[in-house]
Amino acid sequence: MTGKEDQIQSKKGRLAGLVIAGSMLFWLGLQWLAAELNLSVRLMLLIDFVVIAAMAWSLLITFQIWRARHHSERNSPKC
Repeated sequence: MTGKEDQIQSKKGRLAGLVIAGSMLFWLGLQWLAAELNLSVRLMLLIDFVVIAAMAWSLLITFQIWRARHHSERNSPKC
């Protein structure tokens, strides 16, 4: 992998990590808030789906990073 490609992959990895951490903190906070404010179950289900979508997106990005690194390692010249 070239330096620029490696930088792009690193940014993607950081973004995926931030989305995972942020979505979990968001979800935990809203679970607590829902109990305090007696939010409807429908709204909480919608929030659960949003967090699941964020996790699926992060998994997809992480898989893309893994494939790109795996592909570059296979095609790199061996010393």
